[in-house]
Amino acid sequence: MDKGRFSLLLLEPGEIYFEDFSACLIPSDTTTKNYESKKQVGRLRMCSKSLVFDPQDLTKPIIKIPLKDCTILEQFKGNAKFLNNNNVLSVSSKQYIEMLEGNVIAPYKFCGFARFLFLLNYANIGDCLSRITQLQRASTLPAAEQADMIATIVHSRQARVRFDPLWLDLYEKVVMETQADKVTPLVINPGRILLSTARLFFQPYNNIETYPVLKINLGSIKRIIKRRFLLRHIGLEIYSSENDLVPYIYLSFRSQADRDNLHTNLLNQSELRLCEIEQDVMTLQWQNGYVSNYDYILYINSLADRTINDLTQYPVFPWVIADYKSKTLDLSNPESYRDLSKPVGALNKERLQRLMERYEEMSYPKFIYGSHYSTPAFVLFYLVRLYPHYVLCLQNGRFDHPDRMFNSCEDVYRNCLSNMSDFKELIPEFYDVEQGGDFLVNSMGINLGIRYNGTKVGDVELPAWAQDPKHFIRMLRDGLESDYVSENLHLWIDLIFGYRQRGDEAEKSKNLFYYLCYEGSVDLDSIKDLNKRHALEVQIMEFGQIPKQLFKVPHPQRKAKLQMLKSVLVENVLTDSMDSWKTMSSLNLESLFNTHKDSVSALLVANNENQIISVGYDSKLKVFSLSQNRQIRSANIGNMPLSSIIQLPNMNVLVIGSFDNNIVLYDLDFGKVIQTVIAHEDAVTCLAWGIKCKLLASGSSDCTVKIWKSFANSDVIKPVECLQTQLDHNSQVNCVCFSPKNDYLATATDDGEIYLWNMSTNLLQKRFNIHTTAVKAISFSPDGQKLVSCGSDKVFQVIDINTGMPLYNKTLSSVLISVKWEDFILLLGSEDGILYVWDIVEVKLLYQIKAHSGAVKVVDLSSKHSFIVTGGEDRAIKIWKPI
Repeated sequence: MDKGRFSLLLLEPGEIYFEDFSACLIPSDTTTKNYESKKQVGRLRMCSKSLVFDPQDLTKPIIKIPLKDCTILEQFKGNAKFLNNNNVLSVSSKQYIEMLEGNVIAPYKFCGFARFLFLLNYANIGDCLSRITQLQRASTLPAAEQADMIATIVHSRQARVRFDPLWLDLYEKVVMETQADKVTPLVINPGRILLSTARLFFQPYNNIETYPVLKINLGSIKRIIKRRFLLRHIGLEIYSSENDLVPYIYLSFRSQADRDNLHTNLLNQSELRLCEIEQDVMTLQWQNGYVSNYDYILYINSLADRTINDLTQYPVFPWVIADYKSKTLDLSNPESYRDLSKPVGALNKERLQRLMERYEEMSYPKFIYGSHYSTPAFVLFYLVRLYPHYVLCLQNGRFDHPDRMFNSCEDVYRNCLSNMSDFKELIPEFYDVEQGGDFLVNSMGINLGIRYNGTKVGDVELPAWAQDPKHFIRMLRDGLESDYVSENLHLWIDLIFGYRQRGDEAEKSKNLFYYLCYEGSVDLDSIKDLNKRHALEVQIMEFGQIPKQLFKVPHPQRKAKLQMLKSVLVENVLTDSMDSWKTMSSLNLESLFNTHKDSVSALLVANNENQIISVGYDSKLKVFSLSQNRQIRSANIGNMPLSSIIQLPNMNVLVIGSFDNNIVLYDLDFGKVIQTVIAHEDAVTCLAWGIKCKLLASGSSDCTVKIWKSFANSDVIKPVECLQTQLDHNSQVNCVCFSPKNDYLATATDDGEIYLWNMSTNLLQKRFNIHTTAVKAISFSPDGQKLVSCGSDKVFQVIDINTGMPLYNKTLSSVLISVKWEDFILLLGSEDGILYVWDIVEVKLLYQIKAHSGAVKVVDLSSKHSFIVTGGEDRAIKIWKPI
């Protein structure tokens, strides 16, 4: 069904839309002759405070009739020859509103008295009229009592609706069902929530949503956050994968118990795999430079109950740049920046002095600032060009006076420094380089009015140093991430989210706001008078809300860039044999072997550095002599692709993994297969050998890793006797790696998870969710304290295995599928054939080269660090030396 132009934003904030009817609007001047030309076909929408007629003809305005202004609501009693039935609703109203005439976003037209006839095509006038008149009676009550009666009506209607079980799959079981509202800015849409063993469903009670039922796969959910909504702890925000149909949903519940019940049941589902980061870990990551200032501010806003789905608690960002007059902006000059140790209201000494004089004369409860730094009006002040329909909704169908609008960045900042009632901070959009400042451009051509100087309100006027909106946002973001801001941002965090937010420290910092701005200042549940409680709620919403206090002690300062990385990434680096890599300017191709008939899947360099041994998807084992520069052996190992190879120490025996589920032992001295072991129920994808623990680890597509003992000492392998343990995973295992001391085994899977197993107990030590897609390769650092991983998301990450803290990440241009960490050198091979050589201590790319025409499937560095060997999808094996 075509939903037309109707939107919940055409209603009052928080107004409920119930249902709609196919109808024809019959204007009061209709006659038998002009009936066909005059009637307007459309839908009549019944809402909690209004009737809205949405015509099919987009040139006609949408008509909203406030129920409180209706003087007549009845079945039509007159006679009209052009009406062949009496299924007609008659409405007389003292006022009605026209919206979106010509399908153009513009201020609403408020019109006087009018009569309307609505011919209902299918609905029964008696049933409709009883529901409409009930809502009309509610509209005559005082605001608080009206809200209470409407809530009762909503609950009554909801109680008669049940979730449609046809949305469930055959084997899907219901866990729980409850009522909830879907929340978006200024809009509340009631519905039912159903949690199954596989999905979370939201079924709205009306047809306004894009889909009749919103479905979120539990496996795609990344974060679940409890929220404070409208001063009550009843909110729940759920974030999924960005490419999902429902990337996030914000829900509010009848009570905190209902919210907590769903939250608990969600966490109990085995399908759920959250990517939660603890607050102290996130702070540590930010301190050490892994998390940007922008992402950290977003994170602590979220912790403090601030979300883009709630304009009353929208994320708050600081003014950072203080220079909006110069022709060029010098980000290396501290004078270009705002003093982050002070609230906006204290940046101007003269204004602060006047505010403090007023403060001293006040009676309790005192405040310095009567206006807040973040309110719904302030947020939409900045976003009027991007979301004009939000502004019209919030401001009763009108835009602000043209001269009071967001016209100039310089003017707004100056006003925030000088005006006695303007202390607003910024919003995330000022630093979001992906959006590129689209909120600064009147791209929809909306008529926002004419200013006093005769100019039309258009795009926001930018500083002279900004070339365009994208450059403006880029410069602001660079300023936010600058050394100066990084060194001082903790001071601003103390003011907004920390120990200087309230109490004596807030008073010392000149950071006191009106008492209703603070969480817990009033116990609304204890106020029994509905009207008094409603009045307080409205005041709190309009004054703005202080974020939830996150830090009770001074926030730690951020460390200098790269300081932490250089100190923790690699310890005791042995550089004697690596000098040539430090000073390399290029890579020289020393040798090329090209005898495999399919992709090279694995290789190893013999300890004498004279032989390269490889296996491939052609089922072949190859041995190459570097001194002779030729192949010296080729053996057929079964008839399936080979995935991996290792050499047992002190023995000329190779262990080979095969796609036919087998582990194959091959004797190099005798040139033959000495044993084949059925190791897994699916392809063997990877192998690793623990030199000190003398254990073999094999990973498989059957989602398991098996640990084998006695491989180095037995002539005949007996799987039942040799199998020490089995480690289960949630998806295909792509890579395994022992730490240098063999105290840990790292495994990584196709769903992006990395597992760390304690080899003394064979128990899972930690699980990391640091990739969004398949992990392709992993490697421990030389000291065994760090782990590097790379994957299909084009990212390589370095994490500390003890704390789980990411130390560094980098997104490259292609999928990364092979990695090797040796000393300070990190080698990476990509899907598009690029070999990257990184200095992981200095965190810089030393060199990159197009090494293969296909993917670089495997990379290795010889034991004496004299050369790199790569194997490719193009069937080639190449030897590289630094020059």
